[in-house]
Amino acid sequence: MTEDRPPCPPFTQETALQRVQAAEDAWNTCDPHRVALAYTPDSIWRNRDTFVSGREEIVAFLTRKWERELDYALRKSLWAFQGDRIAVRFQYEWRDAEGRCRRSYGNELWEFDERGLMRRREASINDVAISEAERRIRGPRPREEYGIDIPLR
Repeated sequence: MTEDRPPCPPFTQETALQRVQAAEDAWNTCDPHRVALAYTPDSIWRNRDTFVSGREEIVAFLTRKWERELDYALRKSLWAFQGDRIAVRFQYEWRDAEGRCRRSYGNELWEFDERGLMRRREASINDVAISEAERRIRGPRPREEYGIDIPLR
């Protein structure tokens, strides 16, 4: 049996913010197995043009992602929430094996089960080429910056 992952729905402003920060923290570990534990065993995703079903596919997808997206660093911001759903906007920065840097902008729609596991994730993402000097997201967010919104540019 899968363990509960509080906070569980229905979400409040406080618990939605906690959930968003927990997701950011987990993804910044770049550990596919750790990240996958936040999802139901039969979770479904749309990530850009890729469709993923279940934890095994989540782990495989994230493993490939972080093999090519080096120096990955993510920031998420709560956009909206209601009941068992949360919408976030995010930005992350990374570089490829040739040293080219990117900032990826996106929006995610999340749906949770009653135990706090995410059962559905839909992500729309666009990449913008940036120089190394333009990078502003480096490593996990320091605690003193929790809850601070990310600028659009």
